[in-house]
Amino acid sequence: MEASSPISMQQTPQKDQPEASPKPFRKRFVTSLMEAATLRSPSFKEDTYFVSRLKSSEKKALQEFKDKLVASHGSDSMWGIPLLGGDERADVILLKFLRARDFRVADSFNMLEKCLAWRKEFGADDVAEEDLGFKELEGVVAYMHGYDREEHPVCYNAYGVFRDKDMYERIFGDEEKLKKFLRWRVQVLERGIKLLHFKPGGVNSIIQVTDLKDMPKRELRVASNQILSLFQDNYPEMVARKIFINVPWYFSILYSMFSPFLTQRTKSKFVISKEGNVAETLYKFIRPEDVPVQYGGLSRPSDLQNGPPKPASEFTVKGGEKVNIQIEGIEAGATITWDIVVGGWDLEYSAEFVPNAEGSYTIAVEKPRKMAPSEEAVHNSFMSREAGRLVLSVDNTASRRKKVAAYRYVVRKSTVV
Repeated sequence: MEASSPISMQQTPQKDQPEASPKPFRKRFVTSLMEAATLRSPSFKEDTYFVSRLKSSEKKALQEFKDKLVASHGSDSMWGIPLLGGDERADVILLKFLRARDFRVADSFNMLEKCLAWRKEFGADDVAEEDLGFKELEGVVAYMHGYDREEHPVCYNAYGVFRDKDMYERIFGDEEKLKKFLRWRVQVLERGIKLLHFKPGGVNSIIQVTDLKDMPKRELRVASNQILSLFQDNYPEMVARKIFINVPWYFSILYSMFSPFLTQRTKSKFVISKEGNVAETLYKFIRPEDVPVQYGGLSRPSDLQNGPPKPASEFTVKGGEKVNIQIEGIEAGATITWDIVVGGWDLEYSAEFVPNAEGSYTIAVEKPRKMAPSEEAVHNSFMSREAGRLVLSVDNTASRRKKVAAYRYVVRKSTVV
């Protein structure tokens, strides 16, 4: 049983507060850079890969590319797809290489030849099934998790754990360990690519979310450069959008420096979000039920074992506002299970059960408590002894900041007759 959940809101007028003192120049300067980095590039529009929609010059380049392949290669394949023979999936792959080199056929062909040689030497076709012994990094450092709103697979990257010197030494302590890590990182990407359609009009690229919080820049420079080089050279046009979260202030300055050297197409894929805006940013592209709990979503690793996630309802909590979510129609003996989260909490949350019968007492299921900004989604359940409704409350009256939020629930009737 699932009923609609009306949301009631209470606005609390805030007292006049003294005018804030001017922020330091650096903060204002950094904020403007952050906004510029986020707003000046138009949103990326992914190719459809329909040959019929290509410009005449692009169709000509594709045919020339195929002719060079016929003359130089034979039965080469990539990701299990023969590059010759008329398969429309092959057109998707070839167009990725052409797009990466602005449809310059000679450059695209050179890139493809080097990629095929690298895949053979590296054993890329088989790496997805290997056990490389990085269990402690799975679900932490680099991992595929859910899909965005357009059904692109999402890959999360977070290297903050390598601030721990022991962890760093275990993974990057020598050249052999670094090579093994790079192989594992390619493995994660190859597994993500297996989820793509390679079909005109289909899902042909992934989304990358990179968490820059606590990332040790200097120590990971060598590994980062090698990963970037490998991916740029051998996985063209495989990323539809790159979302950077928990971005420190200095990143915007660095971005402003290297931005002029990036193509407009590359810049249009970037989304940059400073600390404190993680959930708000991710919700624009990924549904809350697919966003990991550590980033303000509702998705836990164990959820993925139970099939598609249960959809969540989204809402916003304005500054100075208290929101009550009322779940009506709960019968006696029923059990209600719910998840609720507010991005960057820093507000008060509570839950209570209100019986329908007059004279019955309201039950404080979860007493009011202040939720820290870093707290994950609440997951709880309650069995009602009598009919009534559950009220979930989030109280943002002490803040001026608007916050994104989501909840979901399921009610299971009693099986006792």
